Amino acid sequence: MLRIITQQADVRSELQRICDRTQDEQVLHKEATVREVLQAVKRQGDKAVLHYTAEFDHQILKPEELKVTGSELDAAYQQVSKDLLQAIRLACQKIEAFHRQRVPKSWVQFGDDQVVLGKRYTPVDRAGLYIPGGRACYPSTVLMNAIPAKVAGVPRVVMVTPARGGKMVNPAVLVAAQEAGVQEIYRVGGAQAIAALAYGTETIPKVNVITGPGNIYVTLAKKLVYGTVGIDSLAGPSEVLVIADETANSAYVAADLLAQAEHDPMAAAILLTTDAGLAKKVQMAVERQLVDHPRRIDTEKAIAHYGLIVVVESLEAAAELANEFAPEHLELEVADPWALMNQIRHAGAIFLGSSTPEAVGDYLAGPNHTLPTSGAARYASALGVETFLKHSSIIQYSQTALEKVASAIDILATTEGLPSHADSVKLRVED
Repeated sequence: MLRIITQQADVRSELQRICDRTQDEQVLHKEATVREVLQAVKRQGDKAVLHYTAEFDHQILKPEELKVTGSELDAAYQQVSKDLLQAIRLACQKIEAFHRQRVPKSWVQFGDDQVVLGKRYTPVDRAGLYIPGGRACYPSTVLMNAIPAKVAGVPRVVMVTPARGGKMVNPAVLVAAQEAGVQEIYRVGGAQAIAALAYGTETIPKVNVITGPGNIYVTLAKKLVYGTVGIDSLAGPSEVLVIADETANSAYVAADLLAQAEHDPMAAAILLTTDAGLAKKVQMAVERQLVDHPRRIDTEKAIAHYGLIVVVESLEAAAELANEFAPEHLELEVADPWALMNQIRHAGAIFLGSSTPEAVGDYLAGPNHTLPTSGAARYASALGVETFLKHSSIIQYSQTALEKVASAIDILATTEGLPSHADSVKLRVED
């Protein structure tokens, strides 16, 4: 059952426990396994990828079976309903429209002193997308990762995702990938897939940036290959924090908490409310909605271990606790959500009002659903177009402009003990 505590209890330590839920004693052991996989793939390429796919995912593949074929991609369209295809295309439109507004513009500034400064944005050459395939299929994750890469202008976008029974990849995932502009798809998952993208194999190309969520082995692999390639973030289990007052609908709040809890037994679902009556109603509504839940076992585990209702003294106190927790998803189900939002400093995505469930953001509102977790919203942001772009500084000085600053450069270079830095300027202004 979803626990209820009051603010007088040790709320902060309980929230910290939930925030730290991925830091278990098995991480070092798992990291050693991941290091072994990475090194094997780096040395042996496809051979190691196939070995670990057989060992971990129980899929026996040949090298030529790693890549999803054109006929499989065509067949996927015949295996999804027209309604699903329309929904995918609607989501594509909305996600692309949002991200096109976020493309940074290159710029050049011509100064009066004949100095030209600017910034030039260019996409990476190749992006690799990891799409999980464990507890469910995630066409929405395909869209959220592939569309920003497409909008950024990445010329080659490849995707990896684990196959299931019969070496099949979910047709909804394949359709979403095609609609979003993915050019290549490989049926491999786990740390071996991350290694293949980071180092390249005979079949799978080396990429510049890897994005997409996964289990602890995928996350550790991304952490360890960072530096060889760029990554989006180290994603943990999903989480939602709801702030609600007496105007909130208890059934809505309960459904929103369960919408996160059903993701994974380690998902977190937290309610902060000023109304003790609402707290009890939400607790009972959660129990009712769990009765015939198709994912009841995993959802109940998440609720039991990482679910929490806190009765707080005020909305200000709720905002303070929310900022400390820095949730991936923050819902403000209060009478005046815009006023309360002014007190929020740290959250991956903020959902305002009772008609804006977090599921809207998961699927087609437009903003990305790949968000910082486990408190990372204090310093990190959602995946976006910028993830697939890099920027170069542009600098040009005229002879006159260089002469004006030569003395200052000489002093700074001499202070740092770098005489050739100073000479590189002196030679130009003394000729």
